[in-house]
Amino acid sequence: MAGFLIKRFLQAVFVVFVVTLTVSYAIRFTGDPALMLAQGAGSVTEEDLVRIREGLGLNQPFLSQYADFIKGMFTLDFGRSFLGGTPVSQLIASALPATMLLAFASLIVSIAISIPLGIRAAVARGKWADQTIRILSLIGLSFPNFWLAIMLVLLFSIVLKWLPPSGMDGFASFIMPALTMGIILTATNVRLVRTAMLETLQSQYIMVARAKGLSESKVLYKHALRNCAIPLITYFGLQFGGLLGGIVVVELVFNWPGMGTLAFDAVASRDYPVLQAVITVLSLMIVFVNLLVDIAYGLVDPRIRTE
Repeated sequence: MAGFLIKRFLQAVFVVFVVTLTVSYAIRFTGDPALMLAQGAGSVTEEDLVRIREGLGLNQPFLSQYADFIKGMFTLDFGRSFLGGTPVSQLIASALPATMLLAFASLIVSIAISIPLGIRAAVARGKWADQTIRILSLIGLSFPNFWLAIMLVLLFSIVLKWLPPSGMDGFASFIMPALTMGIILTATNVRLVRTAMLETLQSQYIMVARAKGLSESKVLYKHALRNCAIPLITYFGLQFGGLLGGIVVVELVFNWPGMGTLAFDAVASRDYPVLQAVITVLSLMIVFVNLLVDIAYGLVDPRIRTE
């Protein structure tokens, strides 16, 4: 097990190195922050732009800037925002919990809906219930998340006036963003649960359990679901990691103060330190979640450790 953990850890370190290097180089093509900062200052000479770049540290070679970023990453010091001079770590500390809470709530909503529907579709294979659930999941896959978010705002905020249209203020503000992402995820997860349950229900131990006279609920939830949980846990864990980086559009629609909104604002203002830190932190979170999933998979299935 120790060798398995070391191997996975080294792979994670390599991925983080590649991601940070790529991001640090790629964001240089988004534009010159000095020009953005100088737009409201009237006429600006080239000497003024040079002084601004020197003040921001942009006159240093790329590898030197990257080395400084890596050093700061180990101490959680990502520098200061080009706009306002706020420490980037402070901005991350404010935005990251909001994104993680929304991602976690969305995944919980999806699991709560997809597992019962997936089991029902598997049990009623080929029948009207199975066909209906599969058609609904296909419709859910065709919904763009921003369109669904706007429709929910129109229904629950404009027409019914039940929920706040945007912002993060209390439990009610979580419902529409979590429901938006939860529905989108459910469209995929229902099919995954159905496929896993179909394979498990054909196993011999399921027939033995039914022959013993166990109730159908015990057969489905205690035996079948438990034995197909490994691929489901793996996929749900990876899905949570993907949520952290793919929830930008939903955050923008609902004006959610998370990492996606922070990254979008940083791109618009060419705020290198903020954008670089946001992408790096999200990448670290995704790698960390994937590492935990690999470790959990290795603990549950010894064959993975052997391979």
